[in-house]
Amino acid sequence: MKKPTEIFLKDYQKPDFIIPTVQLFFDIYTDHTLVRNVSTFRINPEVSTKATTLTLHAENMDIQSVKVDGDSRDIVYNTDEKTLTIESVPESFTLETIVKILPHENKELAGLYKSDAIFCTQCEPLGFRRITPHLDQPDIMSVFTVKITADKKTLPVLLSNGNPLEKGDLDDNRHFVLWEDPIPKPNYLFALVAGDLVMKEDSFTTMSGKKVPLRIFTEEKDKDRVDHAMDSLKKSMKWDEERFGREYDLDIFMIVAVDAFNSGAMENKGLNIFNTSAILCDPKSSTDANYKYIERVVAHEYFHNWTGDRITCRDWFQLTLKEGLTVFRDAEFSADIGDRDVKRIQDAAYLKEYQFSEDSGPMAHPIKPASFIQIENFYTHTVYDKGSEVIRMLMTFLGKDGFRKGMDKYFELFDGKSVTTEDFIKAFEITSKRDFTQFKASWYAQAGTPELSFTENFNADKETYTLTFTQKNNHPTAKNPYHFPIKFGLLDAATGKVLETGTLEMTEYTQSFDFKMKAKPVPSLLQGFSAPVKLMTELGIERDLFLFQYDTDAYNRYDAGQRLDRRLIMDVRNNTNTKIPHQILESYRSILVYENLGESFRAECLHLPGLYALASTESIYDYEGVYHAREKYARAIADYGEADFLAIYKKYATEAYSKSDESMARRTLKNAALTYLSYATKDY
Repeated sequence: MKKPTEIFLKDYQKPDFIIPTVQLFFDIYTDHTLVRNVSTFRINPEVSTKATTLTLHAENMDIQSVKVDGDSRDIVYNTDEKTLTIESVPESFTLETIVKILPHENKELAGLYKSDAIFCTQCEPLGFRRITPHLDQPDIMSVFTVKITADKKTLPVLLSNGNPLEKGDLDDNRHFVLWEDPIPKPNYLFALVAGDLVMKEDSFTTMSGKKVPLRIFTEEKDKDRVDHAMDSLKKSMKWDEERFGREYDLDIFMIVAVDAFNSGAMENKGLNIFNTSAILCDPKSSTDANYKYIERVVAHEYFHNWTGDRITCRDWFQLTLKEGLTVFRDAEFSADIGDRDVKRIQDAAYLKEYQFSEDSGPMAHPIKPASFIQIENFYTHTVYDKGSEVIRMLMTFLGKDGFRKGMDKYFELFDGKSVTTEDFIKAFEITSKRDFTQFKASWYAQAGTPELSFTENFNADKETYTLTFTQKNNHPTAKNPYHFPIKFGLLDAATGKVLETGTLEMTEYTQSFDFKMKAKPVPSLLQGFSAPVKLMTELGIERDLFLFQYDTDAYNRYDAGQRLDRRLIMDVRNNTNTKIPHQILESYRSILVYENLGESFRAECLHLPGLYALASTESIYDYEGVYHAREKYARAIADYGEADFLAIYKKYATEAYSKSDESMARRTLKNAALTYLSYATKDY
């Protein structure tokens, strides 16, 4: 068996050729598809050595014809299972190839494939090479023109990227549509869909006054379940204009949602393709979580138009450049239109459960890996979610306005280009006049989760309070200390009043920070989960209870409650006679009834840690013991606050349905109350 080839970032080389234009002609038939590709090639002016041999990626295709500058005579070319190599090409030429492919037999679902009666493409990361011979790498950006021809009855809708130029009928009940995408793009963003689909249309007027038609295509059975997706798209377009100054650039924006699509969603330029699970919803069959998920995914794919499409990755090692950044942008979108504190709590909890686990296992890798065997294996929580947290730390360092200036510079410098994470960071260094060398080296090149511990010292005579932090990361790739922000608050130990807040910057393995204090405060550290690190210092039940009751930072207040839950549930697991302290039960009751905290936040505080999160803290996974302990703990909270849970449930139980954020928040709190009532010993 042949050993897989490992590909290294250090071996990256610029392509020998650029491809300014690509013309594709698809003739789709039931049992095969013919693809004619007419592309212009030029020697890359940034490469010193002028190549005379052209090697194209070409997988699983029957090559019918090869022409250079319209002539097939005297062309010497060779093929194997993965490539087409042409000898003695000039410095500038037009290459025409015709290949036969079999979409109905494409079981890898990469390239052009047929699923049910729908033809779809999935080209990210390496699917285009299964459609037509090409230089299949993201740093080659081309203007695409696409003509699709197919049977008019079975495939009445023919879609591709960009703007429709022409359509018409042909002989034998066939028809065609001609598309042009005037904005250069890498071939992984190429898209084609052909099928029997219906269209829901709306429009959006951009900030410059351009009216853009918005079209969502589905199968007939799904046409009445896309209204929320359309609303989400319009919200996304408006938000991207207001928050980042990004206006949509084509004449039309399209979404296709079909059961047949093998991925969740794909951001192809101007033609996003979704699985129906990420688009369809209605009040009768969908939960509030479904609505929120669809809103977020529609936004994510739309935001890629600028962070991924117009500015794309130089190579696949830079995947977090587009995915981490766009996850950050969709999180900010959800926070701006909803409850920012709750969104932060949910994102941090998700990262801790999934990405921290990834970091602690054999698949741990930096957000920008140094090598891979298959890039498909790096569409991970680390690249996406930890990548997003790295972007968020930049915003914490620079502030919202400073971050926007950096993003504006990024768009100014690199629009229409394929770039690297170093290019991205450079834009922020230019606008902020700061050096992010250590930040870049530590977060982009090192795997694992940093562990942060602290000690505190109060000198009453000097009225000085000192916090000393120590960071470590035992992963073999971690050679340098991390640079990260620690947002903090110092609280009065008697009243909970905020005495001082700010942001500290950790750059060394050990650092101390002094504060002038008349009495020893209670520290609230990593507020807002300001860095994706593990806080290792145990605070103790009294301090966690204090933070749960008084902390003004929503995330730390929630997290203190989670630590209390974990500690007490495991105490019950270890000793079934453990009594839940009265002050713990009262703190839950106070959270429930304190309306100023908001319904969504109160509901989050009432959610107990899940079985996996609880059991995974132990060396032996005692799911049964943890389950019974968690049930007993929930029952104690339910019995203590029974009257308040019942009052909350009755208050919102008869409210008319609405999909507004405010209504969703009330339902979330009502359902949390109902969950606890199900634990209470009294029957209702």
